[in-house]
Parts: sequence; structure tokens; C-alpha cells
Amino acid sequence: MTTLLEVKGLSAGYGSLEVVRDVNLSVDAGELVVLLGGNGAGKSTLVATLVGWLKPRSGEVWFKGRNVTGLAPWLRSRNGLGIVPERGRVFGDLSVAENIEVARPTREGLALVYELFPILVERQTQLARTLSGGQRQMLALARALSRQPELLVVDEMSTGLMPILVTELFSVLRRLADSGLPILLVEQNTKVLGIADRAYVMQTGSIVMEGDARSLAGDDEVKRAYLGL
Repeated sequence: MTTLLEVKGLSAGYGSLEVVRDVNLSVDAGELVVLLGGNGAGKSTLVATLVGWLKPRSGEVWFKGRNVTGLAPWLRSRNGLGIVPERGRVFGDLSVAENIEVARPTREGLALVYELFPILVERQTQLARTLSGGQRQMLALARALSRQPELLVVDEMSTGLMPILVTELFSVLRRLADSGLPILLVEQNTKVLGIADRAYVMQTGSIVMEGDARSLAGDDEVKRAYLGL
């Protein structure tokens, strides 16, 4: 199986604070991989390093067989790496349609996102800041998908959303993975293990467990590591 994303010995932090320590992980073609951890585990710092917002202290990021560690974020995006930021960040003073246009969508990508999220079709002219939290999350996901990325990184999608909407969005991601889109889903909601292929558990900046997601879902050791007990 082809490996799309590979992280090798990655460490990163801010100032004198090291937040991520010697992390190794990978995402293969067609996989939905979860990075699971509680608040303060270092997940968002790892995402920032993966997409180029933060320079690593050591280690490498490989994407499609190429070392992209030194590439700017926009070059990683052009190369096919899509990102859905934490908490569904959108441009509040732009309309729904304008938020998607910012990403320079392809015709096929635009058709896909409006098929997945018909509510966004109805609200194309509405300002993004007037949307509900769930609709903003849909818009953030739609914006990333509209470029037809070759791998999608989704950071903390479930935060602040109602459980029924979380289930709906997780279902969309599983459908996308089944259609061939590799996804790295960064979460603290353990229910995500039910839709994933593989999972990594992160605690205090390090990977403490990894394996088949469904097997880890019933493992008491995962709960102890995840809860930091």
C-alpha cells in the first residue's frame, strides 16, 4: 500500500517549551487514521508542523514520497495537502460561496461539496459569521475538499458540536475515505475510533499507543493513556 504521509522523529515547540517529542506516524492511500489525545497532548502543535505553520526542531515530514519539511504551507497545499483548521475557522465577513472561492475550487470539487452539504447551497449568499457552529464546520470542510486534495488533515472537528452533528460529519469523512481519500483526523472524541482504520494515541507530546482502531476502542489501556491516568 502506498504511504501518502509519513512523519519521522518529529519534535516541535514554542520558545524553550518542547510540545511534540519524536513523533512517528503515517497515513496510507485510502486510510482514515485518527490521532487521539486529550487537551494539551500536543495534537494541534503537531498539525501546525505537518502543514508548515510551525518549523520543527528535528525530524521530517514526507508527503507523496517527497521531503516537504522545508516547504511553505501554500506549496504543501498546491501539492495536494488539504487542511481543515480547528473549530471550523472561516472568513466571517465573506459569504459561503466566497469562502469556498477563496480556495480556488475545481469544478468537480465544487460539485462534490454541494452534494455532501446541500445546506451550503441554500446559504451561498449568507455571511459565514451568521452560520451555526455546525454549518461553519461544514463550510470549513467544504472549502478544503473543493480543491480535491490528495490527503486531508482535519483538526478537532467535533469540538463544541452536538453529538448528532458529530455523527453526521464523521459519517461524511468515512464516506470520503471509502471513496479513496486518505484522511488524518485529529480528535479528542473517542467515538471516532468506530469509523477509523488505524489510530495513534498521543499523551504529553508523544505517541503512547498505536494500532487497529477498533481493537484500541475496547482496550482499557487506551482509556488510561487517553485520560492521562
